[in-house]
Amino acid sequence: MTETGRSAANPSKKSSLTPKAIIHQRFGPYLYRCTLHLPEATIVSGTFRRKKDAEQSAAEKAIEKLGICQKEYNPTIQDAWDDLAGRVAFLFANEFLSSPHPLSGHFRAALRRDCDFNGHIPVSVIAVYDAKITIFTMEEKSISSRGCSSVIQEPNFASIPIEVIHIPAPLDKTIEPLTLHINATYYLDVIAHQLGMSEAFLISRTIGKASSEMRIYYSAPKKNMLDHLAEPQVKEASHFEGSLNARASYFTGQEVYGDAILASIGYTWKSTDLFHEAVSLRSYYRMLVNKIPSGAYKISREAILVANLPVAFTTKSNWRGSFPREILCTFCRFHHLSEPVFSIQSNLLDPSLDLPGSRKKLKALQSSKEEKSGAGLAAATGDPVGSIEVFTCEIKIYSKSQELILQCLPQESHRKQTDAMQSASLKVLSWLNIFFENPDMSLEKMNLLAEKFDIHFTPRYFFKEFALCHLIHDFGINRTRAYSDNANENEPSHIDIGDQNSGVTPSNGSLACISYSASLFREGDCMKEHLESSEEFEFEMGNEAVLPHVEAAIAQMTVGQSANFRVKLPPSEFILSVAANSAETLSLLSSRSCKLEYNVTLLQVTEPLEERMEQALFSPPLSKQRVEFALQHIKESSAASLSLHSKLNRLLDSKEPSSKIKSAVLYDGSITKCDSRLHGFDIGTCLEVIEHMEEEDACLFGDVVLSSFSPRILIVSTPNYEYNVILQGSAPHGQEEDPDERNQPQNCKFRNHDHKFEWTRAQFNEWASGLAASHNYNVEFSGVGGAADIEPGFASQIAIFRRREDNLKDMELAKTYVPIWEWSRQHVTHQEP
Repeated sequence: MTETGRSAANPSKKSSLTPKAIIHQRFGPYLYRCTLHLPEATIVSGTFRRKKDAEQSAAEKAIEKLGICQKEYNPTIQDAWDDLAGRVAFLFANEFLSSPHPLSGHFRAALRRDCDFNGHIPVSVIAVYDAKITIFTMEEKSISSRGCSSVIQEPNFASIPIEVIHIPAPLDKTIEPLTLHINATYYLDVIAHQLGMSEAFLISRTIGKASSEMRIYYSAPKKNMLDHLAEPQVKEASHFEGSLNARASYFTGQEVYGDAILASIGYTWKSTDLFHEAVSLRSYYRMLVNKIPSGAYKISREAILVANLPVAFTTKSNWRGSFPREILCTFCRFHHLSEPVFSIQSNLLDPSLDLPGSRKKLKALQSSKEEKSGAGLAAATGDPVGSIEVFTCEIKIYSKSQELILQCLPQESHRKQTDAMQSASLKVLSWLNIFFENPDMSLEKMNLLAEKFDIHFTPRYFFKEFALCHLIHDFGINRTRAYSDNANENEPSHIDIGDQNSGVTPSNGSLACISYSASLFREGDCMKEHLESSEEFEFEMGNEAVLPHVEAAIAQMTVGQSANFRVKLPPSEFILSVAANSAETLSLLSSRSCKLEYNVTLLQVTEPLEERMEQALFSPPLSKQRVEFALQHIKESSAASLSLHSKLNRLLDSKEPSSKIKSAVLYDGSITKCDSRLHGFDIGTCLEVIEHMEEEDACLFGDVVLSSFSPRILIVSTPNYEYNVILQGSAPHGQEEDPDERNQPQNCKFRNHDHKFEWTRAQFNEWASGLAASHNYNVEFSGVGGAADIEPGFASQIAIFRRREDNLKDMELAKTYVPIWEWSRQHVTHQEP
């Protein structure tokens, strides 16, 4: 076996973070406030997400405070031309030429241009640095700088090799790396020569970060540019001669015709020397991946072949990587859209209108923050004392022309504004991600998914802005979400797990920490190329924060175990965005027998807060006590058939002679629908499940199970909300606990962020007793953790339903569940759903 290449993207040593990065990672995006100290006053601005907005606010307040009258500038045509002439004249003044302005560097370089172009500056260069001049002079001409040659000192210029990317116009031609040699010539002339141009060429705005010099250079179209200045965005129709360069247009947000060059070179404000850095194929594909919502998240985690955009913003403490709001703002900027508009709205929930354990039936008093402003609000509006304020966040995204592209107004409420904003942002990102990864999706299906995500979009404007994305991104059948017809198409065919079983397994909601490496593997000659690796990568289980095949493997592992498996290749742009040796990678990708190989080690599991709270008080842990309770009743009932909870599966491997289980079948289906194959079982268990449903679904579940499945015995456990005050008072504070919720007086939280409700003893008793009476069952109550006769009762409350012997009735044949796993003492069978 041979191995080539080591990825430079993932060094074996973790890079140390700057103080600024640490604060950003801990608390999220910054808010800026500007303090302006003047001789006569000190002015403080409001808070803004962007520093320049805070500075502008402070300046506006200062002008108002000082009584400075701003005259509206409405120049005549002659005044405008005079102003333009003055701006151009300033470019040739000694004051400007001696400054470190980027144009000074271009002026000096212009004196090295050959023949008739000596001393001429391309207008497109001036357009990059002075927008006002651009409006009047955007033509296929040059502005002469010969008159200032006496004050410009020409520097010594050594040969510079510069790595750039050639982007051909036809999509069937591949992107290629090139090396340009800048000698004693103007670098723009070298780029123009490479593209076969004489003098008329354009330079794009910066690509990616605003502070970079990454730009696309391309030929000026055969049309007067003044006719097109008002329409900078890519439009549906084209009016220029030549072939549209879809890839270059996708990056610039403008129509680009003919071949183009992507380069990071130019004169900057920081130095008079020519700035340049290499642009590789890897750089190009990272920029391409960064334009996809899931890709931006992957890059923020430096785990392109493992990380995946999570499906829910569970808690701030469990989130890793850039926050959804930050990713959404970056997405809009990279796609040349206006900044997203976030609108926070608040409601008041009256806890006195229902029992304390439920949050589903609390009445919302529709009262916005604006309506609540002012003193004496509670008395004036009748808001109940102790009401809880919750928040929702509306998001609107506009084009640069202020056309409304989409609007998201989530139905869910959150206790904190930041949670509402992050959750709404994630909804938008998730829906956009589905669009990017499913190019063949119909408009009807897009509308259905938009409704699911509480999104309304305008197809006309939406498709105009994203007209090119499906030409550029080629996902095909390689998708990271289960929205295709076959959700298991990229599951690993075989997972080889080594080392001993430690017994510590990850569960949904826990934080798993892994080390991994991902490599291209060619079957036959066993050729392998390393792509990506990490010594420590942490993520939340059950939230799709990693790719499905990775989570499927980790779910089968225990701490200390390692696994090796191979899967089909993801889209090539993901692989090329991490490849250190692009040529070798492209060679391997051309092979049909090439797969992606993973080596994963489970380093650590941090259990959810619910588990930690229970373990702090109970030994053995409460989860184990629940299982033991169910096992005891199974043994006492002499059951021949049951529905197994996942934590009871150790009975399958029991070597004790008393174990009589001969076979087991795992079905996939809704717990609120019946299947005749499960009718009449001896015993069924439902441990800590119903609280993860909506309350109406929990009631429906009880009706379906007792009326249709009709087990002889049914055991149901759920948290006792009244016990939370004890659990949360004894819970150890860990680094993954949300700091915003520490030491704050508030009602008891639910034990798990995914719980839709938690019932008191009275609520649980009412629910279970009503079901038993309706379906001819007897019910008794018990529990684990605590005691029935000591307040506040058991930590986990349990209801045991027993069917009256004359109650079992025949039911019609109905097969709504899909068997996905079968076990017997002879063999194990896996079935595709």
